[in-house]
Amino acid sequence: MSVGTKLLQAAAGGGSDPVYVDDVFSTFLYTGKSDGTGQTINNGIDLSGEGGLVWTKSRTSTASNQLTDTVSGYRLESDDTAAGEASQGNVTFSSTGYSVNGSSLFGGSSTDYVGWTFRKAEKFFDIVTYTGDGTTSHTINHNLGSVPGMIIVKRTDASTNWNVWHRSSPVSGSGKTYDLMLNHPNAAGNSDFWPTTPTSTQFFLGDSDTAINASGGTYVAYLFGHNEAEYGQNSDEAIIYCDSFTTTSTWGNFKEEIGFEPQWILVKRTDSSDNWMILDMMRGVVGPGDQTLIDSGMLPNDSDDAELKANSNSAESLQGRGGFYSKGYIGNLGGFGNATYVYMAIRRPNKPASEFAATDLYTAAYMTSGPPLWNSNFPVGSGWYKQRAGTGSSVYLFSRLTDGQYMQTHSTGAESSAGAGQFDFQDGWYNSDQSATTFISWMFRRAKGFFDVVAYTGDGTSTSFSHNLGATPELKIIKIRSDAFGWLVGGSAVTGGTKDYQLYLDTNAAQANTNYWGAIDSASAFSVVASNFLSNASGQTYIAYLFATVAGISKVGSYTGTGSDLNVDCGFSAGAKFVVIKRTDSTGDWYLYDSARGIVAGNDPYKLLNSNAASVTNTDYIDPLSSGFTITSSAPAGLNASSGTYIFLAIA
Repeated sequence: MSVGTKLLQAAAGGGSDPVYVDDVFSTFLYTGKSDGTGQTINNGIDLSGEGGLVWTKSRTSTASNQLTDTVSGYRLESDDTAAGEASQGNVTFSSTGYSVNGSSLFGGSSTDYVGWTFRKAEKFFDIVTYTGDGTTSHTINHNLGSVPGMIIVKRTDASTNWNVWHRSSPVSGSGKTYDLMLNHPNAAGNSDFWPTTPTSTQFFLGDSDTAINASGGTYVAYLFGHNEAEYGQNSDEAIIYCDSFTTTSTWGNFKEEIGFEPQWILVKRTDSSDNWMILDMMRGVVGPGDQTLIDSGMLPNDSDDAELKANSNSAESLQGRGGFYSKGYIGNLGGFGNATYVYMAIRRPNKPASEFAATDLYTAAYMTSGPPLWNSNFPVGSGWYKQRAGTGSSVYLFSRLTDGQYMQTHSTGAESSAGAGQFDFQDGWYNSDQSATTFISWMFRRAKGFFDVVAYTGDGTSTSFSHNLGATPELKIIKIRSDAFGWLVGGSAVTGGTKDYQLYLDTNAAQANTNYWGAIDSASAFSVVASNFLSNASGQTYIAYLFATVAGISKVGSYTGTGSDLNVDCGFSAGAKFVVIKRTDSTGDWYLYDSARGIVAGNDPYKLLNSNAASVTNTDYIDPLSSGFTITSSAPAGLNASSGTYIFLAIA
């Protein structure tokens, strides 16, 4: 069902399900099977029913970009001029994704691939085939339902260039829109290909050139939307944006505010020759490379980014290309000052947590032989791990946004790059520094309403920073990454309705009232205080972990101790799988329990987040409860003192 049909149903009072970016776009990572049998990609996108495009690229070998769609019937290569080849047997489309064969283009043995899926959907993406008429005024109808932001055309029956119209392409003095070529790094060139701006139902060809409108020639056109706010939970979110920016005159830095956090971007320089760069959050977009940018919205500049090129068959390379932040894209694309670029960006996955099962949002797992070393049912936004036993058993926190960097919950130390954390997996994460199988990892998915991660740079003046949790944070954990200071904890669970109180994750101290928060948190921003080194010192880099309550899935709450067995009702149906508890009115450690190690009627292992001591395994302080968990009468004051107050985070 199209977005338009759903909107019409809603307007008529018939009701309809919302459409999310997750339903129409996917980045999927996989490795070719050793037996060459191909494989099935289940990304939840209906291609057989709705139609669409699958764009596949080998990451680890030299192989052309493969574009296969449900309309033209051809396999095309964006880095080549060749005519299309029949696509039968290469890609098979289904209602939940697609399948690929075991050829080197799609599933070669032990080769890593990425598949980008674009589903046909109004105001997002459309596919049109047409036959050229050899005239200088050819009109083509389309069903995008809005004015396109970008159009890509390829002749399918002959060898020609790929031609691109972009809404932000330069316009010559004669009023002609410049043309770009997807298969070539050339700068934008003046042509007669695109005489008139497209409309919501048609686009126009102004040349009889063989590449775009030869008489009798067959063509396919891919049309992409721009900034139509009709997706998401309330049909008020834009999910695709096509625009341009110009870099600064000195270092060639840029900050492009899009209005949402991207997950994928295609970007091309137009005033000079440069590649069509493809970056996405699944393969690793971490920070703006080697150039230092001081901006309140930027990601830290501490790692390179995995880049593929639409106009090249080369394998993936690591380049300092910039980072995605909560409202857009920031970084440096090679140090070219006053350079102009066009881009197409797609919003990060934004389906609310209520649309998922709890097992698709959180899991705990022991290390395997991997990779990945820790397996999950979902792309991991943050992975925490520790050794199961032994001294020096710290809890290490990694995140997709910071990739190989880590911090320890008991330590005030700055971020370290010694841990080689890798998140470019569809179903888990990896750490090349670890080879033992005695480590357990707790894994969290970034999902609206449940959990978000924000990497930001302090400016010393702001009192809040944007986030994409989509709910007011009930628990926020903030750590300076670039210097050795402690972990700051706040949120409505800590403050009790005011903005003043805070805790420290690395200590057992009671909550204190020192006004470390600049404003009340909201569903789009979390508060800090200007010039505070723990959360917003100018030029320092930070990370924030934000949690909220999702009915039946997660609960951020509080309870008052009784000294007797105490049932904590979280609204769950099968008990809590993950529990963190901290006493707030007096000193008390940060206790972490999980069902993988055991939340049972007997002894339950726990780990203290504020200590690197070994896990304790011979106590029975917590018991299972179908609606949440039970704190037992044998629990110490840190968990169950009479009249003591406590906060907790529990996940089903």
